[in-house]
Amino acid sequence: MSDTLDTLENITYDELNEGDTATFTRTLTEDELVLFAAVSGDVNPVHLDSEFAAESMFKERIAHGMWSGSLISAALATVMPGPGTIYLEQSLAFKRPVKLDDTLTVTLTVASKLPKNRVVMKCDVRNQSGSQVVSGEATVIAPTEKISLQKPSLPKITIDNG
Repeated sequence: MSDTLDTLENITYDELNEGDTATFTRTLTEDELVLFAAVSGDVNPVHLDSEFAAESMFKERIAHGMWSGSLISAALATVMPGPGTIYLEQSLAFKRPVKLDDTLTVTLTVASKLPKNRVVMKCDVRNQSGSQVVSGEATVIAPTEKISLQKPSLPKITIDNG
């Protein structure tokens, strides 16, 4: 078997069981925060302006809530169920702010299997201290055919601050 970091393999509807869990972890860097603002168009100064953010209720810059939500999407698409998954629905509750250099771990849990290959997933996102930052629930159509493929390589994108 090839290196699991370079391979994406799905879990089919038939292989999923209620209570199954999977995790996905990512750290918020300055570059990712700025790039998320650029891609999403959300340039709220609480995300990008240190002086503005210092006067906010958070006292410092925070991540976009949807950056955390996008990690749930990544977990569903790459880990469980994985490639071939169709994302149908998502609820999110933002519990506490995510700050620069926070490391978030998404835990997906199969809550229920429904007809037509639909699966409801509990979504729990916690920071490096174990504090919940986001909770929610996703509904997906799980793949029915096994897929194992090479993870696509993406360009390394950085911000030129000069």
